[in-house]
Amino acid sequence: MQKDVNPSQIGSIALAFLGDAVYSLMARDALLHTNNLSPNGLHKKAISMVRASAQSQGVEIILPLLTEEEEAVFKRGRNVNSTKIPKNADAIEYRRATGLESLFGYLYLKGETERLQQLFSIIHQDTADAK
Repeated sequence: MQKDVNPSQIGSIALAFLGDAVYSLMARDALLHTNNLSPNGLHKKAISMVRASAQSQGVEIILPLLTEEEEAVFKRGRNVNSTKIPKNADAIEYRRATGLESLFGYLYLKGETERLQQLFSIIHQDTADAK
């Protein structure tokens, strides 16, 4: 983590770029502590956790729990115009997923790893319970 970076001054797309990696790493880490899945099973489960539709559902769960600052970061990321929507998501899901990824990138840059883990665990309670 770079402590000299002010995440408030980083664009939402850049935050989402970083947040995508953070979220994916957290999903993979959580899966290592669950049932003994095959490498292919781990990959498929990880993909199901990080796809836009799953992230969009996760937003529904945590949105009421976000601070004003976190909600503002989410909304800024969600409102970014994207020219390409993946084939497995609709525009609303994709925008909400981008907002979530922006939030995760923001929290990561702020060094708020406990908050990241808290939000991720709330979204993926079933995976967290398996630890």
